[in-house]
Formats: sequence, structure tokens, C-alpha cells
Amino acid sequence: MSPHVLILGGTAEARRLAAELSGRTGIRVTTSLAGRVARPGSLAGEVRTGGFGGAAGLADWLRAHRVDALVDATHPFAETITANAAGAARDTGIPSVVLRRPGWRPRPGDDWHPVPSLTAAAAALPRFGPRVFLTTGRLGLSVFAHLADRHFVVRSVEPPEPPMPRHTEVLLARGPFTVADETALLRENLIDVLVTKDSGGEATAAKLTAARELALPVVVVRRPTLPEGVTVAPDVAGVLERLGLGPA
Repeated sequence: MSPHVLILGGTAEARRLAAELSGRTGIRVTTSLAGRVARPGSLAGEVRTGGFGGAAGLADWLRAHRVDALVDATHPFAETITANAAGAARDTGIPSVVLRRPGWRPRPGDDWHPVPSLTAAAAALPRFGPRVFLTTGRLGLSVFAHLADRHFVVRSVEPPEPPMPRHTEVLLARGPFTVADETALLRENLIDVLVTKDSGGEATAAKLTAARELALPVVVVRRPTLPEGVTVAPDVAGVLERLGLGPA
């Protein structure tokens, strides 16, 4: 029987991994999506959508569908599903890998202010100017809602969920973005401070270069800690190596 790999997806890395594995003879690939994005785009292999019902539900699904390997390629801030995946792998004994692109690192000239959470990011904002470029995704804006004296320019792929700050302007856009475009956006909106999660990757890194060139402070929300004992790979090649599937 062909080995069955379940990918917990939603990222560009998950898409690349699904394409790589589906192109190999004798491997069955299923990508699971949370269903939060209305138009996720085409994916190689089989696709399922929706939750599993926690770690126990995922473990049941792994057993029922005879999964031989589990790859958590979700967003670096998808803390709950990552914890559930680690628990399910542990309970079933199925080999698993967490695929996480490397986080961003400050460069000379950066004015970064690392914080542990969105709540801490909101608490830090009164130290800076009133116009905020917020690029932390469409969820979690409620923690900024009390900052009535700030003007927020919020960018996300899909419309953000309320409650939101009183003075909010929403920009719907999907990366990659260029440094020139990000610089123009920051200037045209008279931005005083950028707030972002440490998502890593190149698609949205241009805003950091633009902020550096404009000498703007950046509040960076650090990634949540991974569950203890998980195996981590930074890219598709690393996942294949750790699962014993050979080079990409």
C-alpha cells in the first residue's frame, strides 16, 4: 500500500511540499486546510477542509485513514493546531515533522521592539506616534480596539473580524510586496510605527526593509514556543530528509 502523508497546510511551504510529494510515484498526499480562507487556490493531491476535534480527533483521523507520516506546515502562529498535531503524533506513534520557515532577523539600522503577544504589542503602541500600520492578520484586532487615540491602517488577505479600533482603514492585499510599494504605502499613510508578527519568509519581508530605510520603529510579535520534543525542518528538503524520503 502506498505511504500516506498528511500535510496540515495553509502556507506556501505546504503547497510546495504537496506538489513535490504528489509528483512522486507511490505516495498518497492529503492536505488539510482549516477553511478560514475563502479562496485557498489549487493544491496537488487530495484536500480536506475543516477541523479534527482537537488532538484526540486528529489521532482518530490518522488511524482511520492509515496515515504514515504527519507534516505540520501551518502558519508559525497557528499555536493550537501545532499543539494538537504534536499530541496526535505522540499518541499514535506516527512520524511527524514541523515545517517552519526561519523567522526574520534584525539588520543594522533596524529599530525593532520585540514583544511576546498581540496584547503586549497593543500595550507598547502609546510609546510611538499615532499612525499605525498593522499587518498581523485578520484575527486578533480586538486587543487594539481600546486604542481610540490611534489611527490604524490594517492590511490582510481577507476582511478582518470585528471588533476593531474606532479609527481603522482596511487594505485587502496578498503578498509578495516590493520594497518600493511598501515604502510608498508607509509614506502616503504617514505611518509612525509598523506592527507585525514574525512570520518569516520573503513574501511580506519588504515592509521591514521599507521601515528600516524610513527609520520607522517596528513592533515585532515573537513566535509562540513549539511543543517540546517536536522535530523541526526549515524547508521542503528538510522535511523529506527527516521523513526518509530522499532529496527534493
